[in-house]
Amino acid sequence: MKSYEKLLEGNKLWAEEITQLDPEFFKRLEALQQPNFLWIGCSDSRVPANEITNTRPGEIFVHRNVANLVVNTDLNLLTVLHYSVEILKVKHIIICGHYGCGGVKAAMTNNDYGIINKWLLNIKDIYRLHKTEVDTLGTEQERYDRMVELNVREQVINLAKTSLIQKCWKEEQRPFLHGWVYSLGNGILKSILEMPPGSAIDPVYQFENL
Repeated sequence: MKSYEKLLEGNKLWAEEITQLDPEFFKRLEALQQPNFLWIGCSDSRVPANEITNTRPGEIFVHRNVANLVVNTDLNLLTVLHYSVEILKVKHIIICGHYGCGGVKAAMTNNDYGIINKWLLNIKDIYRLHKTEVDTLGTEQERYDRMVELNVREQVINLAKTSLIQKCWKEEQRPFLHGWVYSLGNGILKSILEMPPGSAIDPVYQFENL
């Protein structure tokens, strides 16, 4: 059997198992999408949102990219964010990074990765801002791990900088922003930063008359 055919066969087995456990599952799923969570995670295949949070299809709206970035010129991410906040009315947005992230590791080197350099530049900026702290850590692994945490922290702050989030905070007191890091070694999520609606941000990023 070809590798992609295994995916199709696996899908059939999964659908059959779900239907046996809950005959009405797909009818309910088809009728309504009303998740409380938007998950912005890394594209890494080892960090699937539903599996690591023990949730089912329909509970989490998901966007993934290399190194879980929130970039203010990324129309894909901004479209997902707008749909999640304005249409789905999510109550929580989670930025989830993971230790051992290849994107973060690559950004901490001087290697040329072609077109990927443009994306990694966003992480390099974070490294530059925190270089003194990161470089004082004793081992390379500690430095990588700390950069993963700092990257997640900065992406949560990037979310808070958007007019969309600030407007929703002001008018509806949602969503709650979360920054988490997933450990590939033990499967546990670690909270790095939590920003309830209305959290303070630097005045230079605050929008007036929202």
